[in-house]
Amino acid sequence: MEMCVLQRDFRMRPVQAVLAVVLVASSATAQPRGLVPADFYKEVTVEEVAMRPQGDMVAFTVMTIVEKENTRHREIWLQPLQNGKALGAAFPFTSPTENSAQPRWSPDGALLAFTSRRDKDENTTWFARVGGTGGEAFHVDGVSAEPVWSPDGKWIAYVKAPMRDGDHDGTADKKDEHEGWVAPDALTKTLDAKRFDGRVITSTRYKSNGTLTWLPHYSTKDVAQVFVVPAAGGTPVQLTRLTFAPSQLTWTPDSATILFSADPSQDDEYKQDPTSDLYAIGRTGGEPRLLTAAAGSERAPVVSRQGTRLAFQSVPGRGAETDILVVDIASDGTFRGQPRNLTADWNRVPGVPRWSPDGRAIRFDAEFSGNAHVFEVPVTGKATVRAVTMGDRTIKAASDSRDGAWMAYTVDTPLSPPELFVAAGVGSSEEQLTHLNAAWLAGVTLQPAERLTWKVGNGTEIEGWLVKPIGYVPGRSYPMVLKIHGGPHTQYGNTWFRTFHVLSASGFFVLYPNPRGSSGYGHAFTYATKAKWGELDTEDYLKGVDAALARYRDIDPKRVGVSGGSYGGYMTNWLSATTTRFAAAVTSRSITNWESWYGASDAQPLTEFEFNGPPWEQRELYRRLSPISYVEKVTIPTLIIHSENDYRTPIADGEQWFMALKKRKVPVEMVRYPRSTHDLSRTGEPWLLVDRLERIRSWFDHWLNTQASARPATTPSLP
Repeated sequence: MEMCVLQRDFRMRPVQAVLAVVLVASSATAQPRGLVPADFYKEVTVEEVAMRPQGDMVAFTVMTIVEKENTRHREIWLQPLQNGKALGAAFPFTSPTENSAQPRWSPDGALLAFTSRRDKDENTTWFARVGGTGGEAFHVDGVSAEPVWSPDGKWIAYVKAPMRDGDHDGTADKKDEHEGWVAPDALTKTLDAKRFDGRVITSTRYKSNGTLTWLPHYSTKDVAQVFVVPAAGGTPVQLTRLTFAPSQLTWTPDSATILFSADPSQDDEYKQDPTSDLYAIGRTGGEPRLLTAAAGSERAPVVSRQGTRLAFQSVPGRGAETDILVVDIASDGTFRGQPRNLTADWNRVPGVPRWSPDGRAIRFDAEFSGNAHVFEVPVTGKATVRAVTMGDRTIKAASDSRDGAWMAYTVDTPLSPPELFVAAGVGSSEEQLTHLNAAWLAGVTLQPAERLTWKVGNGTEIEGWLVKPIGYVPGRSYPMVLKIHGGPHTQYGNTWFRTFHVLSASGFFVLYPNPRGSSGYGHAFTYATKAKWGELDTEDYLKGVDAALARYRDIDPKRVGVSGGSYGGYMTNWLSATTTRFAAAVTSRSITNWESWYGASDAQPLTEFEFNGPPWEQRELYRRLSPISYVEKVTIPTLIIHSENDYRTPIADGEQWFMALKKRKVPVEMVRYPRSTHDLSRTGEPWLLVDRLERIRSWFDHWLNTQASARPATTPSLP
């Protein structure tokens, strides 16, 4: 068994404080410089946050990069608190030799559960005592998945596929590694099954982004069910026997009923809209009761502490507004009356709801105009949604104490990766608890992000940010790179984004906007680009470039590059082919041909909704919105970056762009990354991620700096 750090040793291991003193002292005499790609290896990220119910301690996950091993390492740390203030330094709690994550407290705060894959132990759910003498991490008999304690602390519920052999030893059954490779409904036959090691596919769901290998046929996968076991350990009881998997378990306050979300149409590969519903089942078993039957999806149920009301998320259909609904319930979860919409007049997307201790308000995290914060709405519905936290920053993973007096969360800004913060429940008296990146950032010069706004033809205001080059001197001439986010229904904003700083350190202005189609600005703004990708949002980008040039006349309009990934890669290709404003491009995990993309991606519902149907119904639109339709107009040097196991935007799209540019003798390079998915720039292998940063930096440095004077200008200067 792996050891957790004993509590008596806590004061001996203020690791980050000692490290910070040493590194700050050694870097005090060093010359400040800008961020470089290899600095990624120094980044420390605070991820998951769990406030102890008593409010006197926070558990959180710390992620570091192990450069030598080309991996990420995660540990659970603890930060003691006293009246909302740090009581000593935070310290590592789980073994430094093992990866651990997903901290979760027992109701009495005596146990901390977490997930960790250790040696050959197939049960990844571990528990550790916090307080007293501490001790080894251990298993609870019968618990082999993320635990959800009952409010009285006597029971643990979890969701997991049943054991095929009927045993309940907490270990997974061993399955034939080829199970599901041949679809059970396949009509073709083989002469020798032992010789055939390929796949026979009859379902569209044979691949999924983030999974490097092909998926087995969905019908051969075991369906997870709800189990309950005594909190002290024992034989688990299987409560459900559904053909679809429950998730998001929550208990009623009397510990007698479990509510959950589930999608009875989870295996319908033709469905377009979300179709989850809410269910309830007694702790002792019985038939699950359907609580909701409205069109669309209901999910993330949470019962008030008083047990009289239920809050949940609701979205009527794909592309519809997400809202928080509240309904009065009986003790067994049965609805008493019709649900009330608390956020009908709030034009943003509320996150997973959680109750205030007195049951008078609902809180949730949400994006808002380039930021992310904690918001609150009264359950009466008679007052508007208000922000609990504020400022130009991104707050995530908020977790509250049982009495609501304190909350902890992560904060990242344009100048720092996520760190741990604590504040009073009302949002005041905030304190930063960790400074895990302070030491190495002390030796790095970073430029702050300047907010920039401009209006497009219909009067819509577009928001963006501009980062100046390191060592900026007014009056000198500088290149600029326009960065385009993915999605398109995501947002840039006040958050840590290393690519921008790497380019800034290489002498570039960096402009990153939130055009129409971005999230965080209201439903109409988010879906303004429906069936108009490229055609509508081009104006937002070009006028943004004009606004940056007007703000800083030092930016050379002949040396503006464009770069983005996913939707950002699509728009990079589109702008390269339909405008003459840019001098170089870097396109990552991009889309060039919507018709071929549709047949190779794992996400066909995206364009079926966004483009009003599949390509055989909207052939002219698919072709009109495909950059490949205009590739003959591309003249700018282009770097193509693509992952070989990207199933969201498959590599064939990058190959088509490369082949067309190469045949036309446009300067082009293609970088193919092995063992990588659509998420290379976020969660890919560290060596490959850093390599990608350097290739982006060096490509723009070559074409917008080194070669700029030798290349004929194709971009008009502003008056």
